[in-house]
Amino acid sequence: MNENLRIAVVGATGVVGGEVLSALLDRDFPAENLTLLASERSAGEDVEYGEETLGVEKVTPDAFRGMGLVLLATPPEVSRQLAQVAQAAGAWVVDVSSAFRADGNVPLVLPGFNSEVLGASFKGRIVALPSAVTTALVTVLEPLRQAFGVAQVQVTALMGASAGGQQGLRELEQQTAALLSGREPESHVFPQRVGFNLVPQVSAFMANSPWTEEEGGWTLEAARLFAPKGEVPVVAGTAVLVPTFFGHGLSLHVRLRKPAPVDQARAALKGSPALKVLDSPGEKVYPMPSLITADPTIHVGRLRSFPQAPEWLTLFAVVDNAGRGAAINLVEAGLRLAERPA
Repeated sequence: MNENLRIAVVGATGVVGGEVLSALLDRDFPAENLTLLASERSAGEDVEYGEETLGVEKVTPDAFRGMGLVLLATPPEVSRQLAQVAQAAGAWVVDVSSAFRADGNVPLVLPGFNSEVLGASFKGRIVALPSAVTTALVTVLEPLRQAFGVAQVQVTALMGASAGGQQGLRELEQQTAALLSGREPESHVFPQRVGFNLVPQVSAFMANSPWTEEEGGWTLEAARLFAPKGEVPVVAGTAVLVPTFFGHGLSLHVRLRKPAPVDQARAALKGSPALKVLDSPGEKVYPMPSLITADPTIHVGRLRSFPQAPEWLTLFAVVDNAGRGAAINLVEAGLRLAERPA
């Protein structure tokens, strides 16, 4: 690691920002080389970093001067502006939002899947990361693609309230307390009440489309990531907001290009260091959000197939959306970028 590297973490007081600091601390990144930035509302707060306490500063264009790396854990409308400012200041920029995922001039990178892009030549100094659902989806599909080929994937994503950041967590907490007290809760962050409910809408609907931006993103991001490998599975599905705090669950129905017995599919998944296979349903062992917090791997299990349709494989996966689905990817991609020549 470059001992002189200076990193700015933007959105440091948010759900993902906190996980970014944990990931940097795990790598013994020095506190004196860190600058924590946030909106005016959060500026002035103190954040613990190991045995240190770091102050949070208001993000301004001048804050990026002298930074070698800027990690953006911000909403897309904020990232679009700040990424350009940080790039102009000479920093490498990694963005976790949807701001640049569809931009063909900005590499879309998933560490461990196409990390080689981070060392290749590309235009500009900005890199985008896929969503947490796409991260889990692509990580699960890749060993199956290599072993059997993948033609089509149907996804139902069960997404926890942390998809809405700190405000989403507070809204679920407040709604749960209100309902348990016999009061009707209010909804501000999410389109409908999430407390004791399921909401089949995560993000806004795309213009003139029945698909939400979250759902459309999976198709686009998977296509961008898989295209260089010569095989682009058709990906479609539904995003459902569920009354849990952390962790996203994915129910996957995968059509393979050649049939695979479940034991062979399980062996292929076990061969990936990015996955942890929990697949002993008779012993009540399977992936759950309660098991995934702070785990850098993606859990997968409940593998099933159908004799009448042997090319289809059904399984369930869980990802720590704030950790592996966002912050860890941010840090891994950023530190790899920072190794490039200036």
